[in-house]
Amino acid sequence: MASSAAVLKTILSLRILTLLTLAASVVIMALNNYTDDEDGSKTKFTDVIAFRYVFSCGAIGFLYTIFQIPFAMYNVVQEKRWIRNGCLQEFDFYGDKVVAFLLASGVGVGFGVTFEFKRTFGELLGDKDLKFLNMGNVSTGLLLAGFVFMALLTVFSSNRRASSGKKGFFK
Repeated sequence: MASSAAVLKTILSLRILTLLTLAASVVIMALNNYTDDEDGSKTKFTDVIAFRYVFSCGAIGFLYTIFQIPFAMYNVVQEKRWIRNGCLQEFDFYGDKVVAFLLASGVGVGFGVTFEFKRTFGELLGDKDLKFLNMGNVSTGLLLAGFVFMALLTVFSSNRRASSGKKGFFK
């Protein structure tokens, strides 16, 4: 069985990887815009509702992860919880799961809308339109990586909760 310190360092590493991938996803989506050469119209990621959802999922996941990192750092350095009454452990357990499912829904929406746009309007799309959709795919791919890291964190938070001796929510 892995040592406790190794597990704590793995959790911290996964949280940092999640933070980095979600930050990159949000930045790429926020910078995803272009101006049409023919009529001068501007297209931004906010013009596509699904891309706004992908951006929001990434931003919420980023904020949750940035909130969790100080607790994980303290846990690695001190090898004990900052808040020891079990509340933080429950928050990790449920928070990781909620955020993981939120990220998964963002991934589905992001890939779904770009696939449908390309399939439906493929021959009507210009180079800038395709680049716009491809950047949406890149952002969604990074969101997928963030989801994978968060899903791995849910496994660790489940194992840590189970090993704490608590019987469950309703006891």
